Amino acid sequence: MRILLVEDDHPLANTMLEMLRDDQNTVDWLDDGQQALNALSNEQFDLVILDLTLPRVDGLDIVRRVRQQGVQTPVIILTARTELGEKLQGLDSGADDYLTKPFAMAELKARIRAVTRRGATTSHNGLVIGRLMLDTDASQLTVDGEQFSLPRSEFQILHYLMRHPDQVATRRRLEDQLYGWEHGVESNALEVHVHHLRRRVGKATIRTVRGVGYLLDSQAAASGAQE
Repeated sequence: MRILLVEDDHPLANTMLEMLRDDQNTVDWLDDGQQALNALSNEQFDLVILDLTLPRVDGLDIVRRVRQQGVQTPVIILTARTELGEKLQGLDSGADDYLTKPFAMAELKARIRAVTRRGATTSHNGLVIGRLMLDTDASQLTVDGEQFSLPRSEFQILHYLMRHPDQVATRRRLEDQLYGWEHGVESNALEVHVHHLRRRVGKATIRTVRGVGYLLDSQAAASGAQE
């Protein structure tokens, strides 16, 4: 999952970056409201964790403006503002959840799971499509009862495809999912990771859309077609 963390408290941000990356996420970090607004207007993320008191553009303004633009990315507000009126204002602005500081990392993780599984076919802690069950806590894939522990790269690709079944994922979208802003892209890395995934889920389950990207075929995932 690709997360945008917007937090101007650098020690807290560094702690959160470590925690979120340990959970197999790709995390891009900004400490400025205007930069966050620009990023959300031009790029796709799976989740935004957003402080409210930020330089240049306040967090509430960010949520309101991106919702007006039609951006539906889930947003968790993470703030020291604890008054009921402030919480209501945050949620009414378009945020999906509101968590106050100080907070327990375990609670933030639970809230991330809750907001990101909305709209997807889920079990209590993962995604299910046909014969495939992806445990998002353990980064473990189960296919017809056989379990696989996935490397981070394969988990990131499959997690995205299972959250968007039967939709074409462009190469750029999947590469952003893997690398974010911090790492260069190896020319054939994506093909290598997809090749390894196909050995686990079946070739027909992840289809190549020539010149565009890849698609997870939910019917093939259900039937076990190997092609």
